[in-house]
Amino acid sequence: MADAHIVSEQIYDQLVSHTNGKAPAMRSWTGETWGPGNADTTIVLRHPGSLRATLFPPSDLTAGEAYVYDDIDIEGELFGLLSWAAQIDALRSSPRAVGNLVRLLRHLPNESRRREATRPEGQGRRHSLRRDSDAVRYHYDTGNDFFSLFLDPQMVYSCAYFLDEHEQLESAQQRKLDLICRKLQLQPGQRLLDVGCGWGALARHAAANYGVEVVGITLSPEQASEARLRNHIDGLRDQVSIRVQDYRDVTGEFDAISSVGMFEHVGESMLETYFNKLHRLLTPGGVLLNHAITTRSRAGRFERRKPSFVNTYVFPDGELLPIEASLRVAEDVGFEGRDIESLRMNYALTLRHWVRNLEGNYKKAVESANETTYRIWRMYMAGSVTAFELAALSVYQVIYTKRSTPWSFGRRWATAANDTS
Repeated sequence: MADAHIVSEQIYDQLVSHTNGKAPAMRSWTGETWGPGNADTTIVLRHPGSLRATLFPPSDLTAGEAYVYDDIDIEGELFGLLSWAAQIDALRSSPRAVGNLVRLLRHLPNESRRREATRPEGQGRRHSLRRDSDAVRYHYDTGNDFFSLFLDPQMVYSCAYFLDEHEQLESAQQRKLDLICRKLQLQPGQRLLDVGCGWGALARHAAANYGVEVVGITLSPEQASEARLRNHIDGLRDQVSIRVQDYRDVTGEFDAISSVGMFEHVGESMLETYFNKLHRLLTPGGVLLNHAITTRSRAGRFERRKPSFVNTYVFPDGELLPIEASLRVAEDVGFEGRDIESLRMNYALTLRHWVRNLEGNYKKAVESANETTYRIWRMYMAGSVTAFELAALSVYQVIYTKRSTPWSFGRRWATAANDTS
């Protein structure tokens, strides 16, 4: 077998020659470093088979696992590295470049620190009540203490609403909560259902500032416990009820429904069930706000379900759909989309804050969870920054009403109160 050190350097040179922008440096397990001396990031190869473990077979799951299980380490700034690495996928359009790279990789030892048995696998029918509950608990059982290390003090786990890229995360999250309430046109005495309520920030904001009664539902007992504690501290126990409950089991009528950051768990096969259920729960004249991440990919269901790093280690059974998929089904069941807003770059900026917070709390994160969990979340959130900035992903807030709802002219929630023009 050829010398792994020489081959690894040749692979590095190949990657740099096919990409643009500032390349990272790469340090061999021998201590030798290749690439620019002023690089913002250094990829550290832990053993002679590191690059094969990272690049073969080519997928974000392979590369992510190589970092998580320490086949490679990443020193320095992560965002630029991932933007640079996103170009490597374009090599697939060049059979010659792919062939040369594969031949070199096969000269490296087939060794990896990845452990296939650690990959979580769902049990039972996909998107059954039990399996969805297990998937959500897998994600949130990481622990309230862990999430508190990178979220804002209210623990809002969805994208903030920035008016200035230099704005603090906390103020941008507060603006987002209030924007949702205004989009829902909440009035005192109304009932709000918050689907996927998280740690209850939106429920508390709506109750305290708009005088509504709120039912918040989550599948995570840890979230529910923390949300109830915060309700008690804020004196909102009589206005806000937090339940561990699936949306399919909710009964009653609500004047407004918010679903923020939960839709990604629903699944394409359950879209009609989801929108039908919310349509039945919403009173005549009521308003639904659906806030969801979308994908630009128009691949079929099979392609979207291929194992990826995120749906293996972060959101089991999570599915991202093109925006038109949800719009079509929602309108088929009787909703009308009356407002749509993209928050794509807001999410990229939110995630940058979260990654910096997590990295700044590295020791506490490892103590709260472990090194593997820290690496999973650092890679997931930094990778998501790249996806949003490159427009591979977006996030939309869509306002739905029943078609019979009287028309409301103008975006009253976005217009200054004294605007009479």
